[in-house]
This record gives sequence, C-alpha cells and structure tokens, in this order.
Amino acid sequence: KTISDVFCLRLLLSCKVGNTFLGKILPTFAPTRPEFHSFPIVKRAVCRLLAKMTVVEFFGCSFLAFGPPVAMFALTIAHDPIRIIILIAASFFWLVSLLLSSTVWLAFHPVTSRLTFGLICSVFIQEGFRYLMYKVLRKTESGLQEVTDIVRIADYRHILSYASGLGFGIISGAFSLVNILADSVGPATVGLKAGSDVFMLISAAQSLAMILLHTFWSVIFFNACDVKNYYHIGYVVASHLFVSCFTLLNASGLFGVTLSISYLVLCITGVIAFQVAGGTVASIRKFFTCK
Repeated sequence: KTISDVFCLRLLLSCKVGNTFLGKILPTFAPTRPEFHSFPIVKRAVCRLLAKMTVVEFFGCSFLAFGPPVAMFALTIAHDPIRIIILIAASFFWLVSLLLSSTVWLAFHPVTSRLTFGLICSVFIQEGFRYLMYKVLRKTESGLQEVTDIVRIADYRHILSYASGLGFGIISGAFSLVNILADSVGPATVGLKAGSDVFMLISAAQSLAMILLHTFWSVIFFNACDVKNYYHIGYVVASHLFVSCFTLLNASGLFGVTLSISYLVLCITGVIAFQVAGGTVASIRKFFTCK
C-alpha cells in the first residue's frame, strides 16, 4: 500500500507528540482501521513527510532572513569592487569583535555566568569596532580615490557607510542563524514535543531585523562622527543595547514583544538613516513616480 502525504499529515497532526503517536497510539487503532494494517509503511511515509516539512522550513527561514540582504547586495554592492572590499572588511571587523567578545565572556564566566553581562559587553565591543571601521575608511579615502571612478569619494561617504553596515549585518545574521538553520533540516521538528513551533520563524525574522539595523546604524554612526553629532552616536549605541537586551525576553516566550520592539526601532532607525543620507519627501515621491 501507499499512504498519501495528506493522510500522513492528518495522522501526525492528530497528536503533537510524534514519536508517541507512531510508537504507541498508531498500533492501537490498527485492527479497526485498514489504513493502519502496514505500520512500517505508515511510519516511513510520515518520516518522508517530516523530511519534506523540515526542508521547506529551512528554505523558508533562509529566504526570510537573507533574501532582502542578498537582494541589497546584488543590486547595490556587487557591481562595484570598492564596495565589495569594504563589505568584506566590515565583516572581518565584526568577526574580530565577536572573537574579543568571546574572550571577555570566557574571562569573566567564572565570576558571573549571567547572559546579560556578556550581551552588554558584546554590544559595546561591536560599537567600538564600528568606530574603528569608520576611522579606517576615513584614513584610506585618499587611496580609494586613486582606484575608483568616483570624482570625489568624499561626496559618496554614505554609500561607503552603507556597504560597511551591510557587511556588519550579513555576517552578524549568518552567525546568529546558521546553527538554527542547520538544525531545522531535521531529523527532529521543533514544537512537537517541547518548545515553540514558531521558534525558527521568529529567529529568522529577528535576524533580518538585526541585519537591516546594522546597515542603518552604520549610516547614522559614520555621518554622526563626521559632523560631530553626539546625539546620533548615543542613539546608535543605546538602540543597539536596547534591542539586544529585549531579545532576552525570548527565553520567556515573549516573541511578539521582542519582534514588535525590534521592528519599531528598525522603522525609526531607517527614517533617521534616510534623512542623514540626504533623503527627502521629494526624493521619495520621485522614486515612486519613477522621475
């Protein structure tokens, strides 16, 4: 006999604990239901269905988290070698900040094992390396001017900060989500026995928010350092710390609160980044009218 995917899905959804269903409940109904006469076939069919479901979840979460950043890279970065170099350099700086954060965590772990301490240290270290990336870009502007076709590279500083922020964000999102994506392909399915069944989706959405936030933060931060706007510098550090600390609520299952706060801060930060990059209402109107 062959068991259809729809039938197997109904079998699986009738009990949240998949192993209990397959191992104990299913044989109980076998004498009364002709579809259950061949238990190994049913088990294999359900396993095949679970494999399909996990693969779909893997690609869905991957496209949710990395679809917009990859599109941004392809449309705005990939055609310019200078932007690619800056993006890779920014990714390297973030990796070094991660290494330093891990060292601090290991050094202070015997004293305090609270996750909040490590998170706060990591935020400040990342912002320190963001400032270091800013200084490196400003020091190398004269060299970049000699190898680029841009007439005055100083007039395109917001593009360089955008490329740097996107590099920060992509590598940050990759490290925060890669282990989750690796586990999402199975053999287990999150939410059948314990945990939230939307854990993968929430993680992908949060990673997307952090990628875009890092992009906007760099645009604001670099411009603030140029014009000595310490309010914007403070906003970048404070909002980064605020959003990161709010993610600790995920341990209590408050996913809706965490995502709402993250995307609210994302909208506010996006508006500020748009303004400091020279955007106006008129430019938005021209964009939508294709003028």
